[in-house]
Amino acid sequence: MESKKIIVVGSTNMDMVVKTHHIPVPGETVLSGSFFMNPGGKGANQAVTVARLGGDISFISKVGNDIFGR
Repeated sequence: MESKKIIVVGSTNMDMVVKTHHIPVPGETVLSGSFFMNPGGKGANQAVTVARLGGDISFISKVGNDIFGR
């Protein structure tokens, strides 16, 4: 069976996540318990999923000129 080429055009970004004990109410300051970063973006997540399923994938995305884009 011939493998079909899959091309995903979409977003990629770095998610910055702060874990807290509760969601702050308006005007409240909450200290965080932990901070972590995960690569993400709808397009990037789709491309990774296709690759994990064994698909022949190409991913096209625009990246910024910041520390994460470089």
